Amino acid sequence: MKRVAIVGIGHSKFGKRMDVTINELAWEAVKQALDDSGLSQKDIDFYSVGNLGFWSEELLPAVTIGEYCGLRAGSLKTEAACASGSAAIKVAYDSVLSGNSKIAMAIGVEKMYDSPNPTIIELIGRAGNYFWEFENFGLTFPGYYALYATRYLHEFNAKEEDLCLASIKAHHYGSLNPYAQFQKEITMEDCIKARYIAWPLKLYDSSPITDGAAAIILASEDIAKKISDTPVYIDSQGYATGSANLSRRDDFTGLEASRRAAAIAYKNAKIESPRSSFDLFEVHDCFSIAEVMAYEDLGIAERGKGIELLRENQTYHDGRYPVNVDGGLKAKGHPIGATGVSMAVEITKQLRNEAERGRQVEIRKGRAISHNVGGTGHYAYVTIYSRGD
Repeated sequence: MKRVAIVGIGHSKFGKRMDVTINELAWEAVKQALDDSGLSQKDIDFYSVGNLGFWSEELLPAVTIGEYCGLRAGSLKTEAACASGSAAIKVAYDSVLSGNSKIAMAIGVEKMYDSPNPTIIELIGRAGNYFWEFENFGLTFPGYYALYATRYLHEFNAKEEDLCLASIKAHHYGSLNPYAQFQKEITMEDCIKARYIAWPLKLYDSSPITDGAAAIILASEDIAKKISDTPVYIDSQGYATGSANLSRRDDFTGLEASRRAAAIAYKNAKIESPRSSFDLFEVHDCFSIAEVMAYEDLGIAERGKGIELLRENQTYHDGRYPVNVDGGLKAKGHPIGATGVSMAVEITKQLRNEAERGRQVEIRKGRAISHNVGGTGHYAYVTIYSRGD
């Protein structure tokens, strides 16, 4: 079977980026990826752009970004809500795997601050089931995840302080990541005393509005070995779609779409035990409860036991299951279309042993996994990566 590898990565600074247009923001990541791989724009046969984009100035970002960045290949915008970046990776990966492209690029970009906050909050809220949830009941995304947090805390006797452990970890690693939106540590007191966004989720339990971009370059195995001494392969990708209407879900302590996507990814990569197979986990922690549920949906903790990994500090970079040691969505930031590609950039850096001091994971198994959710489990992408050796 053919293999596809990442041979170049790029990442912009995340945050409130009113200093650039969406095209300029994308170029920050694209230029880095081209420089990292030693390739030029003419070498790219195809590129996909992950972008939700309701709030941005450009309705056709794949076209305008390609023109601004000097890309002359065919292109496609992909949308899968907060998993749009992983969807862009899938399209670029499939293009190379099929043989239609020798080299492809996946770009993720979002300029959320182009719109005022109330508009952004409304548009994100519409990403659920519009009629039943947003229009009739006024749910916003913090409200959606507050339902999961309320149920989880009740069923498994967890506390708000337990959720804060995820937030404290996120800000610790954000402080070590030069690309992160928030680069300041927080304490338990900071987290507990912060205002509620949607009970029981507080300010530091929640990911921010973010502008940002990330890019990866993919190549077939034979070409990848010529380009890079440290190719990082995509071993498999699982994906699933969940119910649009939360009232149709039977369980509010995990995401069924995440579990199905993980099962597909594990089967295709012949992973029998996720607890002993990976050096690093990048999970979709749009809220602190989402990180805890991801532990369990990916199978590194039993149902109701994910909170114990936080209590025991097992998800720090030197723990048994290093998770989101780049700051995650909560501290690195969550530019919706860029998040999935940003995860791939971080995993590539880690597997190459290129992460910043204090957050580089010890690479023993040579494998890592990303978990990217769109909506509240409306989409789920789980991708498995491995080092070339």
